[in-house]
Amino acid sequence: MRQIDMYRLADEARFNRFHASLLFWCSIIIIFDGYDLAVVGIALPSIMKEMGVDATQAGFMVSSALFGMMFGAVVMGTIADRIGRRLTIAICVGLFSVFTAAAGFTSDPVSFSITRFLAGLGIGGVMPNVVAQMTEFSPRKIRGTMVTLMFSGYSVGGMLAALLGKGLIESHGWQSVFLAAALPVVVIPAVLRSMPESLPYLIRRGRIGAAQAILHRMSPGYVPQASDHFALPSTDTAARAPIRQLFEDGRGFSTLMFWVAFFMCLFMVYALSSWLAKLMAGAGYSLGSALTFVLVLNFGAMAGAIGGGWLADRFNIKYVLVGMYALAAVSITLLGYGMPTGVLFVVVALAGASTIGTQIVTYAYAGQFYPAAMRGTGIGWASGVGRSGAILAPIVIGVLVGMQLPLQQNFMAMALPAVVAVVAVLLIDHRRSASGLATERGEPAATKVSRKAIA
Repeated sequence: MRQIDMYRLADEARFNRFHASLLFWCSIIIIFDGYDLAVVGIALPSIMKEMGVDATQAGFMVSSALFGMMFGAVVMGTIADRIGRRLTIAICVGLFSVFTAAAGFTSDPVSFSITRFLAGLGIGGVMPNVVAQMTEFSPRKIRGTMVTLMFSGYSVGGMLAALLGKGLIESHGWQSVFLAAALPVVVIPAVLRSMPESLPYLIRRGRIGAAQAILHRMSPGYVPQASDHFALPSTDTAARAPIRQLFEDGRGFSTLMFWVAFFMCLFMVYALSSWLAKLMAGAGYSLGSALTFVLVLNFGAMAGAIGGGWLADRFNIKYVLVGMYALAAVSITLLGYGMPTGVLFVVVALAGASTIGTQIVTYAYAGQFYPAAMRGTGIGWASGVGRSGAILAPIVIGVLVGMQLPLQQNFMAMALPAVVAVVAVLLIDHRRSASGLATERGEPAATKVSRKAIA
């Protein structure tokens, strides 16, 4: 009998066509996901005008999708550990494509909110699953870069929404950018055909041949044999409730700190995504110029995600995150003060890099913290709890906008969560991570991730 350490194979594999295909499809999914999420903020001024709603009502309409995302992240992350990530991802793509397009046919706040809630189930559900996929199959040396490079597609989707919004909304109405969201449905068959299934999922269900085929594609030096035996670490074989496992082995406090960090980061992300265009329009910029700020925000987010991933693979990801959250506090606060337009574009880009970009690096950190069998559950619950921050953000900022407070106070309210997130990340204990516990138990090195990457 030959003992196969599949985690070591994944860690030490060289980047090849298998990894490129996985990165491509996960990135495409995140681009669509980012578009579906950003499109409401892009169209919000037009929706408010046509439906005759005020800022507070608009905040609740935006939050309907985020409420769905909270349920989607928790439910789909947990379901994926039971039915497989590939099918779960395909279901999520179908949900957010069909129901975002359906929102384009609505004409009142209630029906709009219902369709956005249903779309949110897919938008929120797909995020933790694609992060778990990239974390499981990426080579250790470039794992952080792979995850954040994939998630930079979120910013590409936001930029795509801004570009289409500038070209379509004024000539064809806000509905046009929602109807365009139906396109991802056509990629579902390709996702089912091309996406690999989670290895622990296959092995726990006795599908050894399928697992061997994936391992050979991932690491061509591995040649499957009938005598191969795959032993999962203790954390991957337990049959206990996955949610309870997040609080075992001393992970409980760090799990709570991840939840706090996700809450604060997502509050900032959705406050900016939902209200930046409206606030800039209220500050005297035309609709086209206000949408340009959204474009710059997402460009900065892409740079922040890629740069943050590069730094996380070379330095301690915890302190990379601390620096990014500190930058968010400063840059968002500065948005409320008058400055030359060119300087303002730079500050907006920094705000995007340190909020949306930081969210992506935080996902990468959570993906590395939890063992593989509970990775989808761990990321899903962190993302799901964080969605409550995303839900509150449009409502809270909408109330502030409705109070007609000075612009500076609106942006200061968006920046305050960054300070709380700094403290939360500093309190996460690396010794309770997958690699730290593997060291304590003397389990195979392949259950570890780079000490340089997470701490």
